[in-house]
Amino acid sequence: MNRFISTGLMFFLSILITYAQPKSNEVQSESTLSKDVTVTGKILDKETNEPLEYATISFLNKQKNKIVAGGITDIKGTFNIPVPRGVYDISIEYISFKTQTIQNKRITSNVNLGTFFLEVDLESLDEVEIVAERTTVEIKLDKKIYNVGKDLTVSGGNVSDVLDNVPSVSVDGEGNVALRGNDNVRILINGKPSGLVGLNSTDALQQLPAESIEKVEVITSPSARYEAEGTAGILNIILRRSKLQGLNGSVTANVGHPEAAGVSGNINYRTGDINFFSTTSYRYNERLGHWYNDVKYNDINTPDLDEKRDWTDISKGITTNTGLEWYINGSASLTTAVVYSNRNSDDRSINNLVQLDKNTNTTSRSLRLNPELGTNETIQYTVNFTKNFEKSDHKLSFDFQYEDTNDDENSIINFDGIDTEMVATFEDETQILLQTDYVLPIGEKSQFEVGYRGDYNNNTTDFRVDTLNINTNEFDINRNLTNIFNFKQHLTAAYVQFGSKINKFSYLLGLRLENTKTTIDQPTTGDFEKKNLTGLFPSVNLNYEISDDESITLGYNRRLRRPRGFMLNPFPSRSSITNVFQGNPALDPTYTDRFELGYLNKFNKFTLSSALYYAHSTNVMTFVSRKTGETVIINGEEFPVIERGPINLATDNRYGFEFNLNYSPSRKWRVNTDFNVFKLERNGNFNGIDLDADNLTWSARLTNKLTLPYKIDWQTSMNYRGPSEDAQNDRKGRLTTNLAFSKDLFKEKASLAFNIRDVFNSNIFKNHITAETFTADQEIQFRGGRIFNLSFTYRFNQQKKRERNGRGFDNGSGVDM
Repeated sequence: MNRFISTGLMFFLSILITYAQPKSNEVQSESTLSKDVTVTGKILDKETNEPLEYATISFLNKQKNKIVAGGITDIKGTFNIPVPRGVYDISIEYISFKTQTIQNKRITSNVNLGTFFLEVDLESLDEVEIVAERTTVEIKLDKKIYNVGKDLTVSGGNVSDVLDNVPSVSVDGEGNVALRGNDNVRILINGKPSGLVGLNSTDALQQLPAESIEKVEVITSPSARYEAEGTAGILNIILRRSKLQGLNGSVTANVGHPEAAGVSGNINYRTGDINFFSTTSYRYNERLGHWYNDVKYNDINTPDLDEKRDWTDISKGITTNTGLEWYINGSASLTTAVVYSNRNSDDRSINNLVQLDKNTNTTSRSLRLNPELGTNETIQYTVNFTKNFEKSDHKLSFDFQYEDTNDDENSIINFDGIDTEMVATFEDETQILLQTDYVLPIGEKSQFEVGYRGDYNNNTTDFRVDTLNINTNEFDINRNLTNIFNFKQHLTAAYVQFGSKINKFSYLLGLRLENTKTTIDQPTTGDFEKKNLTGLFPSVNLNYEISDDESITLGYNRRLRRPRGFMLNPFPSRSSITNVFQGNPALDPTYTDRFELGYLNKFNKFTLSSALYYAHSTNVMTFVSRKTGETVIINGEEFPVIERGPINLATDNRYGFEFNLNYSPSRKWRVNTDFNVFKLERNGNFNGIDLDADNLTWSARLTNKLTLPYKIDWQTSMNYRGPSEDAQNDRKGRLTTNLAFSKDLFKEKASLAFNIRDVFNSNIFKNHITAETFTADQEIQFRGGRIFNLSFTYRFNQQKKRERNGRGFDNGSGVDM
């Protein structure tokens, strides 16, 4: 899109104009200054009807033969410039667009010049797309936008790596994403649910290349436009797409250790009113890990059990996002796209079980092999129609999306050299999305929006277990574990919201209605249940501009967390011979009321963004461990089977403070910090056991980027996650350090990057579990040790966007819709 074209030169010119204005005023008398009038207007892209931010407006006094006033447009494309009375040649400019000039314009009073529509200048554009060099931040009324640039530590990486470097977001070693320490975060791609984050979102995100991302929207106070799912908030991943004439793109290849290799490319070709875009990648990764579980039982007659599992997870697959945009006319466009992902996995797991008999002080050992082969395939079709009306921001859009995901896993369990079980899981999910949104500007400062959404999800899980019959030496179906589970969730929603700005005060008020119909069908047991829930979800976002660089925001919204299908399936599934997971069909959604007070200030070379937040949740879903009453025999000894599953346990109160400070002393040195501390108070009781919790924890992140001699970029990132505690778990803190170097080649058409993740091999999850009848010490490392990666990127018909000094934030002026 043309608004992603570099504005560096125009921005630099606007700075000169802005600084020139006070100098001319300094020599004027007070009576002359009082004669200044205000000139306003708006500048839009003629082709897309979108506002052009940082366009420059200059006023040339012919008698003095110099520019005596000028300014730049804001994010809405509007300008408001004080100008001395007189006659001027007015110039409206934006890089790679044709300049418009108004000759001999007499200005004697406040005047609105109206709306200017600039056309792309194809000759000056020269078929070149400008690509962001670094990550920048935009603060809007209901979200923060992180424009993903040249983050060295994720070069050649995946989407999970990118998210782990975004302030407020954390990704654990298994790929689970959390926002401000809360793992119930809704992940969208291009504003919609996607098969790329469907049945197994952690693996899917690790297949999507980092180079495919343009920006990440962190929405901690979602407005009514967004679905109510996600008590922590929403992460919206925007994929790259160019709209420039001609052919442009880039290719990235990478190799790594443990064994990893991949190639990804994005290409855009636009001719006339048709734009073709495609991002495709192939990745191969080996991931090493271990899981240690040392269990001590309170019963003296039950031997302690030390279980260790080491694995090598081999993953390979292809992902592509390919589409076509048709600009029907100057105000309407139709976009169709296909997303296809095919991933194969080979998980080779070895379990060592060591028993300690407390009576005889003797040990015995067992070996359990569990190789697992998996195939995940997703295909998604999307259609979008957008109609822009004559008035800016007046828009109507329709979206249709259909996707089908299949996730199959097959494994053979070998115990002490004998194949004892065959386990197969076949999961099929289809989803249809229908959505329409209508935005109507009211006057210059207000906006009304209304929309509808239908989301229809059908999921079938076929779980089969065959066990060895020691009498026949053949495998028979285990009827106690084999089952089919059908899960349907149909969501219908409608919303309305209104926003406006009064002087320095902005507000956005919304109300969303959601109806959820859930069907649970377990044919194996005959269990069948339907639920029909309807809820209202209000949202309020307020903003007050203290100055151009300082503002305060206040937000409230109601959210919910719906139980996922696997959490409702009453049939158990084994994670090891002594541990099972069992769903709870009676599980109800969690409801959360969230409040947030934010503060933004830019001063000197610092940018401070902070927030106080509070969340009150009811019917909180949590996972508990307990004895099942069943036992297994290992080496002649009887051991209890531990069951873990979800329940509606408690009421939560979560208090937190987030602090982000960015320091840019020069173009060659930048420091970014992120600090988050929160307290969790939980009140709950399960089977007469008090599971109250009062936990204070914190996390901190520091990223330092420095340009060394010979234009070598050096980046270091340190991330610490503090300890946390609840009724059954005592989790230890851990520190992770990443290091990267990069060098541009071939006149910045190519880049070579080398990075090391987890430099000190310290990203190890440690937990102490205290239950009624046992205690356990766990140590889990999902990415075993240091990860090395070398990547090479070549860009054709692209250049890197230079850093813009000055406004890097929209502090909420105007209503972001």
